[in-house]
Amino acid sequence: MDLKLFGEVFVTLLVIVDPPGMMPIFLALTGPLAARDRNRAAWQAVALALGVIVVFAVAGQTILAYLHVDLPALQAAGGLLLILVALELLTGKSDDPNQQATSNIALVPLGTPLLAGPGAIVATMLFVQRAGGFTDYLAIAAAIVAVMVAVWVVLRFSGGIVKILRPGGIEVLTRIAGLLLAAIAVQLIADAIAAFVTQYLTMS
Repeated sequence: MDLKLFGEVFVTLLVIVDPPGMMPIFLALTGPLAARDRNRAAWQAVALALGVIVVFAVAGQTILAYLHVDLPALQAAGGLLLILVALELLTGKSDDPNQQATSNIALVPLGTPLLAGPGAIVATMLFVQRAGGFTDYLAIAAAIVAVMVAVWVVLRFSGGIVKILRPGGIEVLTRIAGLLLAAIAVQLIADAIAAFVTQYLTMS
């Protein structure tokens, strides 16, 4: 296995996924839930993210080409989805734990587009395109799994923070997470628009 490629993929995806940055958003979405439900949401989100990244790594170009979808469009769609979630966090509509099932929270927005977002998908697809043989594919696969394990560990043991923050602290964290999420969403959409403009200018 190519350890240099493994390290490159691992560091790149770890920076994109950003487990420490994910923690406040994860706690904001799952803070009101019981510890068991929060732990289940963590592994469900990581499992979905792993599945999505693997699918796009194997057949990403084919899927996008078949649907006639450009990567910037995927990026903009992820940004719009995150804006909806951010508005819920900022307005407090997601404070009721009975309003959303745990699996829904884990799948959207945690699993995708937060963990398996446009950045992680595009980076993985580029690494796969550069791969020159079985050992390269093995290194990429091992790095993806290692990143997802690291994310799971961070989310799994974030429950201790909930006990420290208490309900009042969780509410403040929820508003902050909503603001951060809105900023991430706007950045995704802005990058997508810039990519569309660049693409248009290149074609003309």
